[in-house]
Amino acid sequence: MWVASQVRFSPAPILAETAAVSVAARTLTCVDTTLQDPLVGQVLDGRYRVDARIAVGGMATVYRALDTRLDRVLALKVMHPTLAADGTFVERFIREAKSVARLAHPNVVQVFDQGTDGSYVYLAMEYVAGCTLRDVLRERGALQPRAALDILEPVLAALGAAHRAGFVHRDMKPENVLIGDDGRVKVADFGLVRSVDTVTSTTGNVLGTVSYLAPEQIEQIEQQGTVDPRVDVYACGVVFYEMLTGEKPHDADSAAVVLYKHLHEDVPPPSAIVPGLPYELDELVASATARTPGIRPHDAVALLAQARDARAALSADQLDAVPPQAISAGHDIADDRTSVIPRALTSPTLGFARAGGPPSRLLPVNEDEDQAASGVHHTSRLESPPPLPPRRTERSRRRLVTIVAAVLLVLGLGAGVWYINSGQFTQVPPLLAKTEAQAKDRLEEAGLEIGKVKHAYSDTIKRGTVISTDPEPGTRIRDNDPVTLTISDGPETVKVPDLEGYRLDKARDVLKQSGLEPGMVTRAFSEDVPKGFVISSDPAGGIERRAGSAIALTVSKGRPVDVPDVTGADLADARAELEEAGLKVKVSAEEVTSSEFDKGQVARQTPESGRQAAEGDTVTLTLSKGPRMIEVPDVVGDSVDEAKAKLEGAGFQVDEDRGLLGLFGDTVKSQSVKGGETAPEGSTIKITIR
Repeated sequence: MWVASQVRFSPAPILAETAAVSVAARTLTCVDTTLQDPLVGQVLDGRYRVDARIAVGGMATVYRALDTRLDRVLALKVMHPTLAADGTFVERFIREAKSVARLAHPNVVQVFDQGTDGSYVYLAMEYVAGCTLRDVLRERGALQPRAALDILEPVLAALGAAHRAGFVHRDMKPENVLIGDDGRVKVADFGLVRSVDTVTSTTGNVLGTVSYLAPEQIEQIEQQGTVDPRVDVYACGVVFYEMLTGEKPHDADSAAVVLYKHLHEDVPPPSAIVPGLPYELDELVASATARTPGIRPHDAVALLAQARDARAALSADQLDAVPPQAISAGHDIADDRTSVIPRALTSPTLGFARAGGPPSRLLPVNEDEDQAASGVHHTSRLESPPPLPPRRTERSRRRLVTIVAAVLLVLGLGAGVWYINSGQFTQVPPLLAKTEAQAKDRLEEAGLEIGKVKHAYSDTIKRGTVISTDPEPGTRIRDNDPVTLTISDGPETVKVPDLEGYRLDKARDVLKQSGLEPGMVTRAFSEDVPKGFVISSDPAGGIERRAGSAIALTVSKGRPVDVPDVTGADLADARAELEEAGLKVKVSAEEVTSSEFDKGQVARQTPESGRQAAEGDTVTLTLSKGPRMIEVPDVVGDSVDEAKAKLEGAGFQVDEDRGLLGLFGDTVKSQSVKGGETAPEGSTIKITIR
């Protein structure tokens, strides 16, 4: 799929809450389609006529093409010929097509075909006109909460379908969120595999990518470890933060600094940038961007449920509040032909209100004022002056007093009811991630007081800021009632215990009791440490680590033993030699035919001789069934050459016995094994020549 910004946008329906799941090619850098290109005008594979170049990236070029068989416009993604010779890149191309094919969903951008034409490897994909979320953010800045949720929810629906299908996107960012002319949101670049060079370079494109990497992705770059759906959850949290604030949470001039911040700094709450942003949105960002994967929602489906809960908790005014960071263009984007934003996105029902606020309401003008302003006057002719009002009587004065008293009584009762139900109450303000001093100021402004101040460890909330309040934000309580604050002490750190000499299961128990987790286990030979016991840990004992961190263990495989060569030995001798070396013996139930070894001798051993095994390891022995028995051809009476040809052709070796009388003879008089009898394959048959 490709998003063509050059297409004229037209109004379309609003976004559906359950969003389109889509798969697309990597978003590439748009280029001038008028540039000369050798593929433009050609027909690939006898089917796809290349009409125009849309964009060029580091891996492929995307063209607008026509499928001449089905007469439909599509996007043709063609790998650069210089990369087509690299099997890794070709495999990535094919994997992308297969990944999309696994997402059977009506809103997934389809891959129609994949093939090769000479040096060109291509994908034929659905063509969709529109723009990317990056275009929206660049032109609109921060978005209203409603608009941000309108985009986030379909993105999560798309990723949720991918996660439930068994694969991870790994490269979520605004460039890969596509918004069609019809307002549907689609996710691009499914099936692409993370590689080391996408995060080690310091180019602008790479900086844009590392801005959305989860901490565990960064930690596994060197080890090439696997990742799970929670890396996409983290990236979506960062993208949502950027939609709410108009800027990235961790931004710097170099990729290395951005990576460091992802590893060591929490994503700040959006309300720190956009004052007054609802607490529920701060919570949603904090949940998605927790640096510890286990604290995040387990996949995009779980985060989608949280996003919908957050939306339901917000009022219309909160959803439509225009952030100060929103860019005001000074004119209507819907009428701006230079804008890349589709008109469908300017619909007020979609949440993309302008930064200048809602349109002013047209009020009716007082008719008299209108006429006065235009200089028109109406004069009424009166035959006689109007009669004077009658004199107010005592009775009318009493009626007036009664009415005024009734009104005052109603107002007094209403004020009393209001005070009982609402007037003496106030709501607890959102205080998440505020410092203790800031929280105190906010509570005083709301007419409340700080009660107890508690402390707790937190992996996601910065040290010295509020983790939670009691009562919770939004709760109605009486004026001047106390609010209990829980302040973060930062992540809990513990010392790694000294595990050397512990048995593996005991070492794991000690780690868990210390607030740590057993990590990867590597096994190595050791002359000193018995098999199954810990040699060392990484990090070593005494070093402080955040609670819940995984500690890698190196466990002894035991004393190394050189495996002796027992092939050709009888089973009893072989067993004795191996057991003397400290190894166990297992005899394979299968025997093999061997012309080299007699029946019952060891024909093969696993592991082979010369290898090292741990003391107590098992060596598997395969015994010989002996050589294959073959029928001996009858060569008596044949010439020497004919006899040798027959015997050697049957798999035997030939020995000539000429004696004194056969020096000049050429006829076989006898053979050591008579014709028709059997002999071991490869054995020697002696022929006597007279």
